[in-house]
Amino acid sequence: HDGGDCIQFYKDFPDCNVRYKHWIGDGNCNSGEYNTPECSYDGGDCIVFNALYPNCNVQFPYIVGDNSCFGGEYNTEECGYDGGDCVQFNRNYPNCKVKRPYLIGDGKCQDLPGYNTFDCGFDGGDCINTFLTKNNTLSSKIGVL
Repeated sequence: HDGGDCIQFYKDFPDCNVRYKHWIGDGNCNSGEYNTPECSYDGGDCIVFNALYPNCNVQFPYIVGDNSCFGGEYNTEECGYDGGDCVQFNRNYPNCKVKRPYLIGDGKCQDLPGYNTFDCGFDGGDCINTFLTKNNTLSSKIGVL
């Protein structure tokens, strides 16, 4: 028994065919078949997103502008550099290309490929002690010590 929710849903969105009907109008912009005219752009959840980023096609639009910098397709001009979340990251580390920029400088050394590199500031400084221990030539590379 759905308490009449489905009846109202089909009245409001007769041509909207989605798996999780409760996602429509839940406050989070969902992509794909949810963000369509038939589903009223996810029950209105995607109207602002679509206006701000008409060419941003990401799997999880609701994380754009959530105060956490995501890489890849999120950190692009089309997506407003993750809704502005990646602007400072891009200034600080213009050549750092990692999937999860929010891990850079989070206080934990991500000794993963790409993170603990010169271009990424040795994980935003989180791995600097590890790097100094492994490689005593850092001082000649960045002119410190």
